[in-house]
Amino acid sequence: MAALACRIELDKEKGVTVTVENEDGKITQTLVMDGTSIILTCKGQDDTSSITQKQDSIDIKCKNFNLDAESITCQSEKDTVHKSQQKYEIQSTKDMLLKSESNFSAKSDSKAEVSGKSLELSADNKAALSGADVSVKAKNKTDVSGNKLGLSGKMQADMDAMSVKVAAKGKMDVQGKLTTIKGSITNVQGKMVKLG
Repeated sequence: MAALACRIELDKEKGVTVTVENEDGKITQTLVMDGTSIILTCKGQDDTSSITQKQDSIDIKCKNFNLDAESITCQSEKDTVHKSQQKYEIQSTKDMLLKSESNFSAKSDSKAEVSGKSLELSADNKAALSGADVSVKAKNKTDVSGNKLGLSGKMQADMDAMSVKVAAKGKMDVQGKLTTIKGSITNVQGKMVKLG
């Protein structure tokens, strides 16, 4: 590599400018301190990166930004925004926690997916699941339980299986304006059976 060209300029109005020029690599590095800001710039043939520090802000502009540390803590007293115009990815090799001391919302304008080897959703108070069409499916057993269970359909409710059992420990009512009980073999049993 050829010798670098280095300059230091001192000016009572413009401040201090330090310049290093790499003619072979076509790279120019400059440090400007003008009494208001500190600007560090690295300019090459293809890209330019810069760090601008003022009394109340630090701005970093570059093509690729990498941060590598044993531990990182980011904290702000006011709003914090992370935004990407392309893919945004968060990864952890161990436990991950997303927590809010106030409201928490997650929204996607397209498809949203949550998956894991096991999944648990819980709420201290009311929990609601809604959609234009809602499907709940299990490869094995599906349990729905509660102190009080209500199943309703505004137009129609269907239950279909190879075998269906409906049982009550106490009273059971089956009623409708038009009720049909039908089968190839229909058994009505009880110590007392009342029809009509």
